Amino acid sequence: MARLVLVHGFTQVGASWQPILPALAGHEVITIDAPGHGRNANVRADLAETGELLAEHGPAIYIGYSMGGRMCLHVPRSAMTGLVLVSATAGIDDPDERAVRRRSDEVLADRIEAIGTEAFLEEWLALPLFAGLRARGPRSSDAAGLATSLRLAGTGTQEPMWDRLPALDVPVLLVAGGDDEKFVAIAERMHDALPHSELHVIDGAGHTVHLEQPEAFTTTLLGWLDVMR
Repeated sequence: MARLVLVHGFTQVGASWQPILPALAGHEVITIDAPGHGRNANVRADLAETGELLAEHGPAIYIGYSMGGRMCLHVPRSAMTGLVLVSATAGIDDPDERAVRRRSDEVLADRIEAIGTEAFLEEWLALPLFAGLRARGPRSSDAAGLATSLRLAGTGTQEPMWDRLPALDVPVLLVAGGDDEKFVAIAERMHDALPHSELHVIDGAGHTVHLEQPEAFTTTLLGWLDVMR
């Protein structure tokens, strides 16, 4: 039995993992509400601080989706026995592109505060990124928390971690949806950089691959965990 710490994506909460939890019943599973989300809506933390907070649950295998994957990359190696990155990135290399993304995240944070969570979620989930997602599922309802999460831990705030990947000496599983071409390419690049990684691209799924194809995702995850034993 492995200890698994699951970290959700932006606007989600720990309960968003519910569709895959029954398949993980043979393991110790800890689902996290990330800073700015759910029960931790009042917690303010950047990516490095979030990594330290998550490490309190280790030693463990950290499983992160999208924003959660970026957070898991910041968990200290001493607390990590394995890592699963689902539709995640090691950051934006180009400083100009990173600055543009920071400004974009700031505009988005302002938008959340201006229109409120419910209206924002309608706009957010209507993005092409989530076209394959059939059910909204549990979401965080605190506008201030979500806005702060973007400002402190958005993709634009992340210092690129590509040069650190070759030194990450734990088993890593990379998962992306076959319909999410951008993140398939990112996962392929991470796979090339990581010394102990497996890459699985799941057909018929987009960015929210674990929720769009939960059975295929858990089959992939459990197979990888069995090999790790």
